[in-house]
Amino acid sequence: MFISGCLFLIVTVTGLRELFIAGIPQSLRTAITVGIGMFLALIALKSAGVVAASPATFVTLGDLHSAPVILATIGFLMIVALDRLKVRGAILIGILTVTVLSFFFGGNKFHGVFDAPPSIAPTFMQLDILSALKGGILNVVLVFFLVEMFDATGTLMGVAKRAGLLVPGKMERMNKALLADSGAIFAGSLLGTSSTTAYVESAAGVQAGGRTGLTAVVVAVLFLACLMISPLAGSVPAYATAPALLFVGCLMLRDLVELDWEDTTEVIPAAVTALAMPFTYSIANGLAFGFITYAVLKLCTGRAREVHAMVWVIAAIFLFKFAYIGGH
Repeated sequence: MFISGCLFLIVTVTGLRELFIAGIPQSLRTAITVGIGMFLALIALKSAGVVAASPATFVTLGDLHSAPVILATIGFLMIVALDRLKVRGAILIGILTVTVLSFFFGGNKFHGVFDAPPSIAPTFMQLDILSALKGGILNVVLVFFLVEMFDATGTLMGVAKRAGLLVPGKMERMNKALLADSGAIFAGSLLGTSSTTAYVESAAGVQAGGRTGLTAVVVAVLFLACLMISPLAGSVPAYATAPALLFVGCLMLRDLVELDWEDTTEVIPAAVTALAMPFTYSIANGLAFGFITYAVLKLCTGRAREVHAMVWVIAAIFLFKFAYIGGH
């Protein structure tokens, strides 16, 4: 994680990641937002118990009589109604309402408010870089790097677009966000954590009105507080936050209207990108299929000159990843 974080930081500082973003076709930019919306919806439906695993069909309908499904449904309808009525804090009200109801009807247990955070000594600065450079570990490092590069970038672009920040003239904000994201991965590796990068759930905060750096600072302070009040934070069940994610996911699908449905060389790669994200449970895989499809279709239809140079480079990188490393 440390080595991949270093590579990620270098790519960001040198501007290579910015070049990658500049080369993303408009149709795929739209697809990223839509795909993240579908991804959020799938996560929400799974957390609520509306969809469940099936050996025959991969996914199937969950138990609609269970308390999590019923409470999540109530929360979802409440959030939509309150948002339509312009009630401030609609998403938060929905989450808190479902959490309270979970104690009475969902079997939720209250485990107190305060608790000391665990020690970071077992993982802090416990780096064994020489071992990480041996054998097949380099493949793991490369996988981490590629996932961080494309998954995090796709997430940042999708959330920024939803917030109305990803527009010409404001790209400098994206550059700062990319640097913060890269720095977080590097710092997180020193603490011994998994990749500390942008998360698609941030779209819920955007929908609630978060648009500035103050939002991120407040969230950071609240996360720090959660180290001390983890029992209280843990009292919020997954199916209480699921309605908020489903609501935001539904709203993100509206970007589909921006696609040029008459040009299949644009709309098909976009559709592939959006569909692959939830179905492969990976934003990076969605981008991979989208870039490869886009490049091949443009080449086969004699429109290769329309393709940005970075598209060919990124498509080649993904082909190399799937051929040499595999899809996992």
